[in-house]
Amino acid sequence: MPENPSPIPVKFVLITMYEFDGDDRPGEFQYFCEAEGLQEAYPLPAGAFPLWTNDKGLLGLVIGIGAAKSSASTMALGLDDRFDLSRAYIMIAGIAGVNPRYCSLGSVVWADWCIDGDLAHEIDPREMPEDWDTGLFPLGAFAPWAPIVKGSGYHFLEDVEDEVYALNSDLAHWAYEVTRSIELSDLDTPTMIDYRKKYTGYPEAQRPPFVMVGGNVGITRYWHGKITSEWAEKWVDYWTGGKGKFVTSTMEDNGTMRALTQLAKAGKIDWNRVMLLRTGSNFTMQAPDGQTALESLCGKGTGDEVMFPGYLSSLRSLQRAGSAVINEIIDNWDRYESEVPTSKTG
Repeated sequence: MPENPSPIPVKFVLITMYEFDGDDRPGEFQYFCEAEGLQEAYPLPAGAFPLWTNDKGLLGLVIGIGAAKSSASTMALGLDDRFDLSRAYIMIAGIAGVNPRYCSLGSVVWADWCIDGDLAHEIDPREMPEDWDTGLFPLGAFAPWAPIVKGSGYHFLEDVEDEVYALNSDLAHWAYEVTRSIELSDLDTPTMIDYRKKYTGYPEAQRPPFVMVGGNVGITRYWHGKITSEWAEKWVDYWTGGKGKFVTSTMEDNGTMRALTQLAKAGKIDWNRVMLLRTGSNFTMQAPDGQTALESLCGKGTGDEVMFPGYLSSLRSLQRAGSAVINEIIDNWDRYESEVPTSKTG
């Protein structure tokens, strides 16, 4: 009986969430596929889509929309004995809603924190106490922004801190340094310029696309609006002890991070090599011009260019920033295989 072949060593894993099948509309994977010469190479029966690769050691996959799909597909890859991911750098790369307090359309955000926004207590606002500002509050606490009660009899609630994912901040800031000067000015479309002018009082939202480091909230529900944005700001502040700030909102990253955390515990991957990259396709809230949250969510016109005014530009900035880091690491693999890059400025 022939021996099992040795696992294929992988240098870099690119994780995206979705791609359109059967038409030319670009999703998060298409521009990477074209730029990096990725070709379909391996089935992944337990995942959402097959795996793609090139001859440089890059492995790409699409994991599906929502935390449940993303977690399952990520775990499927991590437990696949065909691949050795022990030294692989792993980059989650996708578009996101961005908080206009800190970010603008088309901008690049390297995450230093990812906070699970799904795991929580909830009381409908119509039934919550009158002095509460939200009906959502942490598991293990019994009021918004209150401390978690230890030893209350709800022993299963004492592990909820695991839902706060502190990424390698040094690596995130290194990625920022690699990408902060990439060309983004050509991505600033007339639609984006006109749209962001409405965000008076939010100077960062009115900037052309730029690169930054910030925190992420993963919530499977696609939410939108000023009130929930304010809640997300407090949620990140609460769970990070004031160290993080809410910049991007996504639907998968809490699930993907859970799978990667478990894979790291099992020795399958190196947590210090995990990166989270998101770019701004839309704002998380309506403009302060009288527009309602629903009008902002749906768009006043028709088509994705209104609902997501930075959509195509965010896909382009995603690929440019992601590819810059991918190629810096792969092209200098003799150094980065054993040495995780560090920030010069922190």
